[in-house]
Amino acid sequence: MSANKTILVTGGTGLVGCAIAEQVRKESNPDEKWIFLSSKDGDLTDVNATAAIFEKYKPTHVIHLAAMVGGLFKNLKYNLEFFRKNMAINDNILHNCYEYKVEKCVSCLSTCIFPDKTTYPIDESMVHNGPPHNSNYGYAYSKRMIDILNRGYSQQHGCKFTSVIPTNIFGKHDNFNIEDGHVIPGLIHKVYLAKKNNEPLPVWGTGSPRRQFVYALDLAKLFIWVLREYEETEPIILSVGEEDEVSIKEVVEMVVEAMEFRGQINYDTSKSDGQFKKTANNAKLRNYLPDFTFTPIKQALAETCEWFTKNYETARK
Repeated sequence: MSANKTILVTGGTGLVGCAIAEQVRKESNPDEKWIFLSSKDGDLTDVNATAAIFEKYKPTHVIHLAAMVGGLFKNLKYNLEFFRKNMAINDNILHNCYEYKVEKCVSCLSTCIFPDKTTYPIDESMVHNGPPHNSNYGYAYSKRMIDILNRGYSQQHGCKFTSVIPTNIFGKHDNFNIEDGHVIPGLIHKVYLAKKNNEPLPVWGTGSPRRQFVYALDLAKLFIWVLREYEETEPIILSVGEEDEVSIKEVVEMVVEAMEFRGQINYDTSKSDGQFKKTANNAKLRNYLPDFTFTPIKQALAETCEWFTKNYETARK
């Protein structure tokens, strides 16, 4: 990376953006000026508003996290909107990166972009091998198109655009909404309320599905490494290994322990479990960083629970 860098982070006030900001503060590199955008800074679906942001900050590097996101039921209802809005955001960001001669852009994809019918573990070569799950095809295809744009800008213009594919992210500054949040933040909020109200803890499903969870602070370190060191256009999966996959039931037990909940736990088996496994292979990451240490999930969950309890009034929920 060149000296005196200006790094623009879109979606900079969300879960991953806040984690990157925390890591950047720890490192305090005088050659780097970091700008964390929120939706208040401009509408990234608008061509002119996006160009105005690039004109204002003139970034040398971009981490692109901004997206229209939502839970399962929102996706099912608004697949077209998810596709159109995210396509517009991604096209505007990457085209302005090209126009403003940004040295490198790293975009964030998701494991939900992989084909619905596939073999496991999934790896980076399998992104385009078949259609994604029908429930969120709009979001999934718009994210896949980032990989296509990266290839096109690389081949035609020599741009250094790449992308990362994290597995299930959790941590401080997450969206702890019970209805529309992801599994860990929703669960933490439920345990908090059950303990406060002295009620049983309701858990949806059997607790048997298994997932690879990555702590946002670990992901932040890896994002910064990708920005500085990773030279490929092809995406890279950022995840703990297959051996660190845990069941939802194990996560429930760790959260219950961290929050000192002593009440009854009721698994509502009438609720769907969703996919049993979505195992991802992190061999490519390990090839580059064999010694990278992920925070043990028990410790990471305890830190997240503590943050949520301390910041309950202001946390997104």
